[in-house]
Parts: sequence; C-alpha cells; structure tokens
Amino acid sequence: MKASRSRSVESIAAPAPNRRRNSRRLAVVLLVLTALLAGCSAGSGSAPQSSGSAAKALTIGLTYTPDIQFAPFYVGVEKGFFADEGLHVTLRHHGASESLTGALQAGEENVVYAGGDEMMVSRSQGVDVVSFATLYQTYPAELIVPADSPITRPEDLKGHSVGLPGEYGQNWYALLALLKQAGLSRSDVNIQSIGFTQQAALTSHKVDSVLGFSNNDAVKFRQAGFAIREIRLAPDAALVGAGLGASAATVKDRRADLQALIRGLARSIAYCRTNPDDTVAIAAKYVPTLSTQAQKDAAKAVLEATNSLYGDNIGQQDPQRWSDMSAFLLASGIMTRAVQPGDAFTSLAP
Repeated sequence: MKASRSRSVESIAAPAPNRRRNSRRLAVVLLVLTALLAGCSAGSGSAPQSSGSAAKALTIGLTYTPDIQFAPFYVGVEKGFFADEGLHVTLRHHGASESLTGALQAGEENVVYAGGDEMMVSRSQGVDVVSFATLYQTYPAELIVPADSPITRPEDLKGHSVGLPGEYGQNWYALLALLKQAGLSRSDVNIQSIGFTQQAALTSHKVDSVLGFSNNDAVKFRQAGFAIREIRLAPDAALVGAGLGASAATVKDRRADLQALIRGLARSIAYCRTNPDDTVAIAAKYVPTLSTQAQKDAAKAVLEATNSLYGDNIGQQDPQRWSDMSAFLLASGIMTRAVQPGDAFTSLAP
C-alpha cells in the first residue's frame, strides 16, 4: 500500500512531457488497489456466500452440543480435507432450544446434519429441505434390554414397558417401526416417556426396555459394566439415518460444492477409521467434555461404534427405502401430509 502511494506522488510531480504516461500508470495502480480492497471486503462477511468464488464457503449446522459423533466434520476442517476440495467450511452447533431446520430456513446455514426421516417429516410440515447424502447406512436407533431379559425379539415386547425420551424424533420412529415389524400395536406395550434417562431407567428396572442408539446408549451401558442385549430394526426397515440436507435452491445452484463436501467427508471418515486416537485428540478441540483420559477413552468407543454405521459408499441414497419411509411415516401418523420421495431426496454421491 505505501509503495503504491509513493509511486502516485512521484507521478503527479513528473515533468510535463511524462504526465500523460504517468497518469495512465496512476490509473492502473488505483484500479489494482480498488480490486484488492473489494476482494478483502468480500471475504470479511460472516454470512454464507452463494455466488462467484466466494460460493465455496459452506456453513454446516450440527445438532445441539459438540460431540465425538461429529468427528468427521472436525477432522475435515483440521486436516484440510474440505480445503483440499476448495471449500471454506464453518461448523455451527444448534442450541438445545433451536429447531432442527430453523437456521437453514433463515439462511444462516447452507447445510444441515439430520436424519433422513427427520428431514422428510420437516418437509411434510412445509420446510424446504432436501437430503442430498445419507451418511448412516445403518439406522442407529434400537431396542436395548438387560442381557437376562426374556425379550429377545421385537415380538416379545408385548405386555412389557419401553422407555424413550418422548413421542418424537428417531427413538419414537424406531419404536413404531419395531412394533410394525412385530405385528404389535401401541396398546400392546406400556410406552413411557422418560426423557434422556435411558441408562438410569433400565439399570434401576424402572422399565423393561429402552429405545436408544447403538453408537451412544449401548456403548455407555457396556462402559458402565451393565450387560445388555441389543435388538435392532430389520435391515429393510423403512427409516433413513443421519445425512446432509439443504434447500432445493442450494442443491440446484451449488451442486458441485455439495459434491465436494461429500468427497471431503469420505476422506474424513476414512481418517477417523484408521486414526481413532488422533481423531479423538482433534475432537477434543471442539468438545469441552473431552479433557480427561477416561473421557477420551469413552469417546473413542463411541467413535468406533459410529464408524461402523457409515458403510462403504459414503453419501449413498436408497430410493426404495425413501419410498417405503414416505409410506410408513404417513401410515403411522408421524406425517399428516404425504411427501413425494423424489421431492425429499436427491443423490449427489459419486
């Protein structure tokens, strides 16, 4: 900046025969300075960008508090996997009181991390969200019972109590899918809303079973030394696990950026699988509760359980499952308005 200003002063003081030539030089210098300042201004904003070279900026919404389950996103930022794809990724965790897709609707996020089922339900309620990649190829919600329980299959739930946070979200969807799988109705079981107290409720025998997640609740039971049996949904259960969603306009206009994000995540997931200890260390920069070795050991167990959910084809969509899920969510009363599967998802994975 100082050198340019000095050259400008020299040009103004030049002898008369050189003034026209130096005036042209001054004009060129001023144009360059203007372009540089414009570039600085464009890069200083915090809102998600959507055009030109700044379109590479992506703000990704992650649910609630920082957690080891979001490790691929932390790794992608810290190891430069997103940057290698030409992306500048900002991670944003939702507050507990914030709706799942509120920031996406408000334009504060470009991408949201959510269950495919949650996105379809949101779409049935008028939210413009389209899933463009499914990350969890195995649905994580499952029935958990004590190891010595007489409940060994979904059909055995009849006459027993089951606890879950409430009649909402993926735990609820999974319970309804299990009942359908077993040929049972809601009245056949004693459904209890227990909040997020699955571990305490089951170990104290307040309930006979709980709905939890294989990569979270089940891990915590085992770490506490409580023997459990996991009863999972059928492989063809009509529910789609966690993935990535965006508005229809973003999916259309920023297709290349979203594909780049999937590629970056694929590298991140591979890194998480082969470098679990370093992954936990990276996550500790984002997760405040990973300060002690015991906490890091527990997080590593959750990480390894989560790694098994991704499958081999990161971001892959299953059209038949989306179609089945649309029918199931409507028939079970979770949705009150039908959603065409083709409107709810697209496939951008390679």
